[in-house]
Amino acid sequence: MSDRPDIAAPVVLDRARPDIRQLAAQARLPGLIFLALLVLGLIDPRILSSGNLWNIAIQTSYLALFAMAQTMVLLTRGFDLSLGVTVSLVSVMSAMVMTGTGDMPILWGIAAGLGVGLVIGGLNGFLIAGIGINPLVTTLGMANIVMALASTVSGGFPVPGIPEAFTDALAEGRLIGVPVPIVFAALCFALLFLVLRFTVFGRGLYLIGANPRAATAAGVRTGRVVAIDYVVCSLLAAIGAMLLTARTGSGEPNLGGNLTLESIAAAVVGGVRLTGGQGGVTAALLGALFITVISNAMNLMQVDGYLQQVLLGLIILASLILGRDHKKR
Repeated sequence: MSDRPDIAAPVVLDRARPDIRQLAAQARLPGLIFLALLVLGLIDPRILSSGNLWNIAIQTSYLALFAMAQTMVLLTRGFDLSLGVTVSLVSVMSAMVMTGTGDMPILWGIAAGLGVGLVIGGLNGFLIAGIGINPLVTTLGMANIVMALASTVSGGFPVPGIPEAFTDALAEGRLIGVPVPIVFAALCFALLFLVLRFTVFGRGLYLIGANPRAATAAGVRTGRVVAIDYVVCSLLAAIGAMLLTARTGSGEPNLGGNLTLESIAAAVVGGVRLTGGQGGVTAALLGALFITVISNAMNLMQVDGYLQQVLLGLIILASLILGRDHKKR
Protein backbone atom coordinates (compact mmCIF):
# COMPACT_ATOMS: atom_id res chain seq x y z
CA MET A 1 0.00 0.00 0.00
CA SER A 2 1.46 3.36 -1.12
CA ASP A 3 2.04 6.20 1.33
CA ARG A 4 1.91 8.94 -1.33
CA PRO A 5 -1.25 10.57 0.10
CA ASP A 6 0.47 10.97 3.46
CA ILE A 7 3.45 12.64 1.81
CA ALA A 8 1.53 14.72 -0.67
CA ALA A 9 -0.43 16.77 1.83
CA PRO A 10 2.57 18.37 3.63
CA VAL A 11 4.30 19.02 0.30
CA VAL A 12 1.27 20.74 -1.18
CA LEU A 13 0.61 22.68 2.00
CA ASP A 14 4.18 23.95 1.92
CA ARG A 15 3.74 25.17 -1.64
CA ALA A 16 0.43 26.78 -0.77
CA ARG A 17 1.92 28.86 2.01
CA PRO A 18 3.38 32.24 1.02
CA ASP A 19 7.14 32.48 1.57
CA ILE A 20 8.89 35.30 3.42
CA ARG A 21 9.59 37.21 0.19
CA GLN A 22 5.94 37.09 -0.84
CA LEU A 23 4.79 38.30 2.58
CA ALA A 24 7.31 41.12 2.43
CA ALA A 25 6.11 42.08 -1.05
CA GLN A 26 2.48 42.12 0.12
CA ALA A 27 3.42 44.14 3.20
CA ARG A 28 4.83 46.84 0.91
CA LEU A 29 1.47 47.45 -0.76
CA PRO A 30 -0.10 49.45 2.13
CA GLY A 31 2.98 51.68 2.09
CA LEU A 32 2.66 52.08 -1.66
CA ILE A 33 -1.01 53.02 -1.28
CA PHE A 34 -0.14 55.62 1.37
CA LEU A 35 2.63 57.03 -0.84
CA ALA A 36 0.29 57.19 -3.83
CA LEU A 37 -2.30 59.09 -1.79
CA LEU A 38 0.36 61.49 -0.53
CA VAL A 39 1.84 62.22 -3.97
CA LEU A 40 -1.53 62.44 -5.70
CA GLY A 41 -2.81 64.66 -2.88
CA LEU A 42 0.05 67.08 -3.51
CA ILE A 43 -0.85 67.16 -7.20
CA ASP A 44 -4.57 67.63 -6.52
CA PRO A 45 -5.58 68.49 -2.91
CA ARG A 46 -9.16 67.36 -3.57
CA ILE A 47 -7.95 63.75 -3.40
CA LEU A 48 -7.22 64.02 0.33
CA SER A 49 -10.47 65.78 1.26
CA SER A 50 -12.60 63.91 3.80
CA GLY A 51 -15.48 63.63 1.35
CA ASN A 52 -13.28 62.08 -1.32
CA LEU A 53 -11.63 59.68 1.14
CA TRP A 54 -15.09 58.41 2.09
CA ASN A 55 -15.84 58.10 -1.61
CA ILE A 56 -12.66 56.04 -2.09
CA ALA A 57 -13.69 53.77 0.79
CA ILE A 58 -17.14 53.20 -0.71
CA GLN A 59 -15.76 52.63 -4.22
CA THR A 60 -13.22 50.19 -2.79
CA SER A 61 -15.98 48.22 -1.08
CA TYR A 62 -17.67 47.54 -4.44
CA LEU A 63 -14.48 46.50 -6.21
CA ALA A 64 -13.29 44.50 -3.19
CA LEU A 65 -16.39 42.30 -3.38
CA PHE A 66 -15.67 41.47 -7.01
CA ALA A 67 -11.94 41.06 -6.39
CA MET A 68 -12.63 38.66 -3.52
CA ALA A 69 -15.02 36.73 -5.77
CA GLN A 70 -12.36 36.45 -8.47
CA THR A 71 -9.72 35.53 -5.89
CA MET A 72 -11.72 32.50 -4.80
CA VAL A 73 -11.44 30.92 -8.25
CA LEU A 74 -7.93 32.20 -8.93
CA LEU A 75 -6.76 30.21 -5.91
CA THR A 76 -7.66 27.01 -7.78
CA ARG A 77 -5.93 28.12 -11.02
CA GLY A 78 -9.29 29.18 -12.42
CA PHE A 79 -10.84 32.32 -13.89
CA ASP A 80 -14.33 33.73 -14.02
CA LEU A 81 -14.64 35.76 -17.19
CA SER A 82 -18.41 35.80 -16.74
CA LEU A 83 -18.24 37.87 -13.55
CA GLY A 84 -18.93 41.22 -15.21
CA VAL A 85 -21.95 40.06 -17.22
CA THR A 86 -23.25 38.18 -14.18
CA VAL A 87 -23.39 41.57 -12.47
CA SER A 88 -25.36 42.95 -15.42
CA LEU A 89 -27.90 40.11 -15.50
CA VAL A 90 -28.38 40.18 -11.72
CA SER A 91 -29.00 43.92 -11.92
CA VAL A 92 -31.59 43.56 -14.68
CA MET A 93 -33.40 40.57 -13.20
CA SER A 94 -33.56 41.90 -9.65
CA ALA A 95 -34.85 45.25 -10.95
CA MET A 96 -37.50 43.60 -13.14
CA VAL A 97 -38.74 41.46 -10.26
CA MET A 98 -38.86 44.44 -7.90
CA THR A 99 -40.80 46.57 -10.36
CA GLY A 100 -43.19 43.76 -11.30
CA THR A 101 -43.96 42.35 -7.85
CA GLY A 102 -46.73 43.75 -5.69
CA ASP A 103 -46.01 42.18 -2.31
CA MET A 104 -42.55 42.38 -0.76
CA PRO A 105 -40.84 43.49 -4.00
CA ILE A 106 -37.46 44.09 -2.39
CA LEU A 107 -37.34 40.63 -0.83
CA TRP A 108 -38.29 38.94 -4.10
CA GLY A 109 -35.86 41.13 -6.04
CA ILE A 110 -32.97 40.16 -3.76
CA ALA A 111 -33.98 36.50 -4.00
CA ALA A 112 -34.04 36.76 -7.80
CA GLY A 113 -30.61 38.36 -7.88
CA LEU A 114 -29.08 35.73 -5.64
CA GLY A 115 -30.86 33.04 -7.65
CA VAL A 116 -29.28 34.28 -10.88
CA GLY A 117 -25.86 34.20 -9.25
CA LEU A 118 -26.50 30.70 -7.91
CA VAL A 119 -27.53 29.37 -11.34
CA ILE A 120 -24.59 30.91 -13.20
CA GLY A 121 -22.10 29.76 -10.58
CA GLY A 122 -23.66 26.30 -10.52
CA LEU A 123 -23.42 25.96 -14.30
CA ASN A 124 -19.82 27.16 -14.33
CA GLY A 125 -18.94 24.75 -11.54
CA PHE A 126 -20.67 21.81 -13.23
CA LEU A 127 -19.00 22.42 -16.60
CA ILE A 128 -15.55 22.97 -15.08
CA ALA A 129 -15.51 20.45 -12.23
CA GLY A 130 -18.09 17.96 -13.46
CA ILE A 131 -17.33 17.73 -17.17
CA GLY A 132 -13.76 19.00 -17.07
CA ILE A 133 -13.95 21.92 -19.50
CA ASN A 134 -11.21 24.54 -19.21
CA PRO A 135 -12.26 27.42 -16.87
CA LEU A 136 -11.20 30.06 -19.39
CA VAL A 137 -13.28 28.53 -22.19
CA THR A 138 -16.24 27.77 -19.90
CA THR A 139 -16.57 31.22 -18.37
CA LEU A 140 -15.91 32.96 -21.70
CA GLY A 141 -18.75 31.00 -23.28
CA MET A 142 -20.95 31.65 -20.26
CA ALA A 143 -20.14 35.36 -20.51
CA ASN A 144 -21.49 35.48 -24.07
CA ILE A 145 -24.69 33.65 -23.08
CA VAL A 146 -25.32 35.80 -20.01
CA MET A 147 -24.56 39.03 -21.88
CA ALA A 148 -27.10 38.09 -24.55
CA LEU A 149 -29.68 37.27 -21.87
CA ALA A 150 -29.15 40.59 -20.08
CA SER A 151 -29.59 42.52 -23.33
CA THR A 152 -32.59 40.48 -24.47
CA VAL A 153 -34.49 40.57 -21.18
CA SER A 154 -34.00 44.32 -20.75
CA GLY A 155 -34.29 45.20 -24.43
CA GLY A 156 -30.91 46.86 -24.09
CA PHE A 157 -32.31 49.64 -21.91
CA PRO A 158 -32.16 50.33 -18.16
CA VAL A 159 -35.00 48.98 -16.02
CA PRO A 160 -36.38 51.93 -13.98
CA GLY A 161 -38.79 52.02 -11.07
CA ILE A 162 -36.75 50.35 -8.34
CA PRO A 163 -38.34 50.99 -4.90
CA GLU A 164 -36.82 53.96 -3.12
CA ALA A 165 -36.55 51.90 0.06
CA PHE A 166 -34.09 49.61 -1.76
CA THR A 167 -31.84 52.43 -2.92
CA ASP A 168 -32.13 54.28 0.39
CA ALA A 169 -31.11 51.21 2.38
CA LEU A 170 -28.28 49.84 0.24
CA ALA A 171 -26.89 52.96 -1.40
CA GLU A 172 -27.55 55.74 1.11
CA GLY A 173 -27.99 53.81 4.34
CA ARG A 174 -25.50 53.69 7.20
CA LEU A 175 -24.97 51.26 10.04
CA ILE A 176 -23.38 52.84 13.12
CA GLY A 177 -22.28 55.67 10.85
CA VAL A 178 -20.65 53.35 8.30
CA PRO A 179 -22.05 53.24 4.73
CA VAL A 180 -23.86 49.98 3.98
CA PRO A 181 -21.61 48.99 1.02
CA ILE A 182 -18.59 49.12 3.34
CA VAL A 183 -20.45 47.03 5.92
CA PHE A 184 -21.28 44.37 3.32
CA ALA A 185 -17.69 44.28 2.05
CA ALA A 186 -16.34 44.01 5.60
CA LEU A 187 -18.71 41.17 6.51
CA CYS A 188 -17.87 39.24 3.33
CA PHE A 189 -14.17 39.81 3.94
CA ALA A 190 -14.38 38.52 7.51
CA LEU A 191 -16.39 35.46 6.51
CA LEU A 192 -14.10 34.54 3.60
CA PHE A 193 -10.99 35.14 5.70
CA LEU A 194 -12.25 32.68 8.30
CA VAL A 195 -13.29 30.15 5.64
CA LEU A 196 -9.91 30.25 3.90
CA ARG A 197 -7.96 30.18 7.14
CA PHE A 198 -9.81 27.69 9.29
CA THR A 199 -12.00 25.36 7.21
CA VAL A 200 -11.37 22.18 5.25
CA PHE A 201 -12.94 23.83 2.21
CA GLY A 202 -10.55 26.78 2.41
CA ARG A 203 -7.50 24.56 2.77
CA GLY A 204 -8.77 22.51 -0.15
CA LEU A 205 -8.73 25.58 -2.40
CA TYR A 206 -5.05 26.21 -1.65
CA LEU A 207 -4.17 22.55 -2.08
CA ILE A 208 -5.88 22.36 -5.47
CA GLY A 209 -4.17 25.54 -6.63
CA ALA A 210 -0.74 24.35 -5.52
CA ASN A 211 -1.02 20.88 -7.09
CA PRO A 212 -4.37 19.40 -8.20
CA ARG A 213 -3.09 15.83 -8.51
CA ALA A 214 -1.39 15.89 -5.14
CA ALA A 215 -4.53 17.43 -3.62
CA THR A 216 -6.59 14.52 -4.94
CA ALA A 217 -4.02 12.07 -3.61
CA ALA A 218 -4.22 13.83 -0.24
CA GLY A 219 -7.95 13.14 -0.06
CA VAL A 220 -9.37 16.48 -1.26
CA ARG A 221 -12.61 16.07 -3.21
CA THR A 222 -11.40 18.42 -5.90
CA GLY A 223 -14.49 18.32 -8.10
CA ARG A 224 -16.83 19.20 -5.28
CA VAL A 225 -14.57 21.92 -3.89
CA VAL A 226 -14.10 23.59 -7.29
CA ALA A 227 -17.84 23.42 -8.08
CA ILE A 228 -18.75 25.08 -4.77
CA ASP A 229 -15.99 27.63 -5.33
CA TYR A 230 -17.58 28.90 -8.56
CA VAL A 231 -20.95 29.16 -6.84
CA VAL A 232 -19.37 31.26 -4.08
CA CYS A 233 -17.74 33.47 -6.71
CA SER A 234 -21.02 34.15 -8.51
CA LEU A 235 -22.94 34.74 -5.28
CA LEU A 236 -20.40 37.37 -4.25
CA ALA A 237 -20.78 38.96 -7.68
CA ALA A 238 -24.56 38.96 -7.19
CA ILE A 239 -24.24 40.72 -3.82
CA GLY A 240 -22.01 43.37 -5.36
CA ALA A 241 -24.40 43.70 -8.31
CA MET A 242 -27.36 44.50 -6.09
CA LEU A 243 -25.36 47.09 -4.17
CA LEU A 244 -24.41 48.74 -7.47
CA THR A 245 -28.00 48.51 -8.70
CA ALA A 246 -29.16 50.35 -5.58
CA ARG A 247 -26.56 53.00 -6.28
CA THR A 248 -27.62 53.54 -9.92
CA GLY A 249 -31.33 53.32 -9.08
CA SER A 250 -32.14 51.07 -12.05
CA GLY A 251 -31.36 47.69 -13.54
CA GLU A 252 -28.48 48.25 -15.94
CA PRO A 253 -27.72 45.72 -18.73
CA ASN A 254 -24.20 47.15 -19.01
CA LEU A 255 -23.53 47.51 -15.29
CA GLY A 256 -20.75 44.87 -15.34
CA GLY A 257 -18.67 46.94 -17.75
CA ASN A 258 -15.00 46.30 -17.11
CA LEU A 259 -15.52 44.59 -13.76
CA THR A 260 -14.07 41.28 -14.95
CA LEU A 261 -10.79 42.94 -15.85
CA GLU A 262 -10.80 45.16 -12.78
CA SER A 263 -11.50 42.26 -10.42
CA ILE A 264 -8.60 40.26 -11.86
CA ALA A 265 -6.38 43.34 -11.76
CA ALA A 266 -7.17 44.02 -8.10
CA ALA A 267 -6.44 40.42 -7.14
CA VAL A 268 -3.18 40.27 -9.08
CA VAL A 269 -1.98 43.66 -7.82
CA GLY A 270 -2.69 42.51 -4.28
CA GLY A 271 -0.52 39.43 -4.73
CA VAL A 272 -2.87 36.62 -5.77
CA ARG A 273 -1.02 34.26 -8.12
CA LEU A 274 -2.61 33.39 -11.46
CA THR A 275 -0.89 30.02 -11.11
CA GLY A 276 -3.03 29.30 -8.04
CA GLY A 277 -2.41 28.29 -4.47
CA GLN A 278 -1.23 31.65 -3.11
CA GLY A 279 -3.00 34.83 -2.09
CA GLY A 280 -6.23 35.52 -0.26
CA VAL A 281 -8.94 38.04 0.47
CA THR A 282 -6.53 40.40 2.22
CA ALA A 283 -4.56 40.62 -1.01
CA ALA A 284 -7.78 41.23 -2.94
CA LEU A 285 -8.82 44.02 -0.56
CA LEU A 286 -5.45 45.78 -0.76
CA GLY A 287 -5.39 45.44 -4.54
CA ALA A 288 -8.90 46.88 -4.78
CA LEU A 289 -7.90 49.84 -2.61
CA PHE A 290 -4.81 50.53 -4.72
CA ILE A 291 -6.73 50.40 -8.02
CA THR A 292 -9.52 52.57 -6.59
CA VAL A 293 -7.07 55.22 -5.39
CA ILE A 294 -5.44 55.40 -8.82
CA SER A 295 -8.80 55.41 -10.66
CA ASN A 296 -10.24 58.04 -8.34
CA ALA A 297 -7.25 60.30 -8.90
CA MET A 298 -7.44 59.87 -12.67
CA ASN A 299 -11.16 60.71 -12.64
CA LEU A 300 -10.58 63.87 -10.60
CA MET A 301 -7.80 64.84 -13.00
CA GLN A 302 -10.13 64.10 -15.93
CA VAL A 303 -7.84 61.53 -17.52
CA ASP A 304 -9.37 60.02 -20.66
CA GLY A 305 -11.25 56.76 -20.03
CA TYR A 306 -9.33 54.86 -22.71
CA LEU A 307 -6.04 55.98 -21.21
CA GLN A 308 -7.25 54.75 -17.83
CA GLN A 309 -7.77 51.29 -19.32
CA VAL A 310 -4.26 51.39 -20.79
CA LEU A 311 -2.82 52.28 -17.39
CA LEU A 312 -4.85 49.52 -15.74
CA GLY A 313 -3.43 47.03 -18.22
CA LEU A 314 0.10 48.25 -17.51
CA ILE A 315 -0.48 47.86 -13.76
CA ILE A 316 -1.56 44.24 -14.31
CA LEU A 317 1.48 43.49 -16.47
CA ALA A 318 3.83 45.11 -13.96
CA SER A 319 2.30 43.07 -11.12
CA LEU A 320 2.67 39.85 -13.11
CA ILE A 321 6.30 40.62 -13.92
CA LEU A 322 7.12 41.44 -10.30
CA GLY A 323 5.34 38.30 -9.13
CA ARG A 324 7.30 36.23 -11.65
CA ASP A 325 10.58 37.70 -10.43
CA HIS A 326 9.75 36.89 -6.79
CA LYS A 327 8.85 33.35 -7.78
CA LYS A 328 12.16 32.86 -9.62
CA ARG A 329 14.14 34.01 -6.60
